[in-house]
Amino acid sequence: MLHVDPRMIHRLNDIETDREQGRHRACDEGWLGEIEGIDLTLTFLRRKRDEARRLVSRTTAFGTPEVPTR
Repeated sequence: MLHVDPRMIHRLNDIETDREQGRHRACDEGWLGEIEGIDLTLTFLRRKRDEARRLVSRTTAFGTPEVPTR
């Protein structure tokens, strides 16, 4: 399964906005198959974005390990 780099969440937001605009156009034009495809894309995109956000919230920075001296 594809894992999204959390640094790319902003890009997923841009893609979502674009797809929502495409969905509005498809509705206006009556393109039912296109609407269904866009809905599937939006569902997948939102799941991936939520997964990336959960990953960010779980990530803990431990810093640089120290090397013990003798």
